[in-house]
Amino acid sequence: MNHMWIMAEDDDRFDGMLMAMAQQQEQGIHQLINDFFGFLRRKTDFFTGAQKGEAEKVVIGSFKAHQKIALDAKKKKEEEAAAAEKAKAERKAKEAAARLAAESKKKDQDQPKIQELTDEEAERLQAEIDREKAGEPSEGADATGDTGNTESKKETKEDDDDEEDDEEDKGKMKPNSGNGADMPNYRWTQTLQEVEVHIPMPMAVKPRDLVVSITKHRLKVGLKGHDPILNGETCNELKEEESHWVIQDKQIVILYLEKINKMEWWDRLVKSDPQINTKKVNPENSKLSDLEGETRGMVEKMMYDQRQKSMGLPTSEDQKKQDILNKFMKQHPEMDFSNTKFN
Repeated sequence: MNHMWIMAEDDDRFDGMLMAMAQQQEQGIHQLINDFFGFLRRKTDFFTGAQKGEAEKVVIGSFKAHQKIALDAKKKKEEEAAAAEKAKAERKAKEAAARLAAESKKKDQDQPKIQELTDEEAERLQAEIDREKAGEPSEGADATGDTGNTESKKETKEDDDDEEDDEEDKGKMKPNSGNGADMPNYRWTQTLQEVEVHIPMPMAVKPRDLVVSITKHRLKVGLKGHDPILNGETCNELKEEESHWVIQDKQIVILYLEKINKMEWWDRLVKSDPQINTKKVNPENSKLSDLEGETRGMVEKMMYDQRQKSMGLPTSEDQKKQDILNKFMKQHPEMDFSNTKFN
């Protein structure tokens, strides 16, 4: 008897029939396999019609082939899950690194600036100190020691604050407490990851009363039959599939918008809005100790490499390559590596 079998990984023609059989086996898979071989014994010459050992070879060959397919599929699934988890960890690390970098930049901006005095200012300051030591009143001070009008000082301070802004930032709005802006018809706030928009309605509403559209580049919110309250092209792209909206207290529509670029602050919600000064945002506090082990390691490595690059020093990858080269050089002293460079 000649036996020929064809293995098809995705051949599911008999799945329905085999599943029905399996559901009737009280003892599970063992009984199903036993019934199958019983069928071959009673109704075919599978065990007796072939050469000795042929039937066993067919069974074992088929078993091993399908076992390999199953193991390969399992391995592939585990690798895909591991890759997805790694990508998620890397994304979290980048977001955390961006927050930490923004906080560091904010702290640097808040540090008082040291200014070098001119010769004329130094002489005037020294003369002022000498007069104070001698008990004489300072120039411009009255008998009570008042050195000037309080309002004038306040105005001068405000002028100085304005002068600290770059030319390109003059006229921009100061961010609200949520790093966004308070507009006439809505209020928006943001983190590096997402934007939240609160839109008050003139009356209690239900979802069927509203027109809400969230796309990659545009937002539209309003009451049916009325002009939109919010309608415009967003200043940056957002993830449409990850964004959603809810009604709070029957009268406030809240949009939750996830940014695509999680490394920058939005300077406005839609392009028709006035810009805010993103240099004055107040990033949320982030600590390395709050991060998971793997994510924290990635953040520390990224921050270390960033510092090394800013000082013109080798990064961790450069150092690793140099260590490998040094080891190889010790093993092969006869070779010349003086012109070896890393790209």
